[in-house]
Amino acid sequence: MKTICLYFEIHQITHLKRYRFFDIGTDHYYYDDYENERSITYIAENSYMPALNALQEMIEQNGDYFRVAFSLSGVGMEQLEMHAPQVIEKLQELNNTGCVEFLTEPYSHGLAGLANEESFKRDIEKMSDKIQEYFGKRPTVCRNSSLIYTDDIGMQVAALGYKGMLTEGAKHILGWKSPHFVYNCACAPNLKLLLRDVSASDDISLRFSNTQWEGYPLFADTYINNLASCPESEQVVNIFMELSALGIAQPLSSNILEFIKALPACAKNAGLEFLTPSEVMDKYQSVGGIDVPNTVSWVDEERDCSVWLGNQMQREAFNKLYSVADRLLIAKDPRLLQDWDYLQASNNFRFMTTKPSNNNIDRGIYDGAFDAFTNYMNILGDFISRVRTLYGGIDNEELENMLNTITNQGKEIETKDKEIQRLKSKLAKYEDTKPAKKTAAKKAPAKAAAKKA
Repeated sequence: MKTICLYFEIHQITHLKRYRFFDIGTDHYYYDDYENERSITYIAENSYMPALNALQEMIEQNGDYFRVAFSLSGVGMEQLEMHAPQVIEKLQELNNTGCVEFLTEPYSHGLAGLANEESFKRDIEKMSDKIQEYFGKRPTVCRNSSLIYTDDIGMQVAALGYKGMLTEGAKHILGWKSPHFVYNCACAPNLKLLLRDVSASDDISLRFSNTQWEGYPLFADTYINNLASCPESEQVVNIFMELSALGIAQPLSSNILEFIKALPACAKNAGLEFLTPSEVMDKYQSVGGIDVPNTVSWVDEERDCSVWLGNQMQREAFNKLYSVADRLLIAKDPRLLQDWDYLQASNNFRFMTTKPSNNNIDRGIYDGAFDAFTNYMNILGDFISRVRTLYGGIDNEELENMLNTITNQGKEIETKDKEIQRLKSKLAKYEDTKPAKKTAAKKAPAKAAAKKA
């Protein structure tokens, strides 16, 4: 039976305010509160809540048959906590059905995986802690921001103990292979990979309401029959997209939710099943490794990172931001760490793109790529000044020694914790056997007395 794996991403940027050069050193608050509240409220009302209500209805009508997965960015969750808590409450209701899986991703929705391994690790684990806090279960599957992936990132995620990742089924990495199988990281065979079906996903998220598209109008039975017509040997069709595609990219007036709600019945008639990513990985064995030496993502035709790092302005901002990454690893200031999360968000770099394919991108308050770069660098200048003031007397060599000390202390504490657990277990076994020995000792004289008589 062929499987459908349906997954939605939920992420919202924290919008930056207009920040002038003369604000550096005097104003340490970088955010546009009005725009943040306006944008997240609009998306919650016109996309998130209607879409989540539709998915809940699908679960109620189909029971355990219909299953779906989500991942949330930490910065997006913070926006929801402040301005649209009903979205999180609805996600918790869906979680209680037992038909939903939550994945982990970088808390900041940033690009740390391309720059600093320790920052990336902390970003992932911070998000996993938050998912466990809100939904009661620690994620076992990971996805990077915008499905960014390389062999090196796969090894980092595997080292953290996750059993799988989601990434893009890009043609230049698949070649003649099909995305409809479970693969594994070439450098970490225990890490399974699910590859997004580009066509099946974009038919819904990008083309559904396009009247000029040759597939318009798209009906649920036609869509499912196309999936079912894949070769019988193929295992899983991975349909990954942003949740905002339902209501924003594809307006509610296009009947996108009616289309989505019809999918389970059509899939059942076609003999297909729905599983979450971890269930797919448990059911199917990997058919082989995928080599991804260069970065791949789900953005633009190139499916690479050029939308964030394609020009000199973006690379300069990126390098300057992560030049203080090691110093943030030992920071304890909550405000500084929160700013660090918000400034890492990949959207900040996308506003600086000069790619012709992104001419129509919504840049918010910015007039163009250079305007976005200038505003971001002004903020970054003030942020880095604060970081250096906090750790101004530490040179790079001394900082590296401090980080090594902290890492070694962490490993030593972990080793001692394991030893304590081992000794506790040993003591518990000893306590269990101790009463039995006493009983035997008490019974022995009675037996001897009987013999004497």
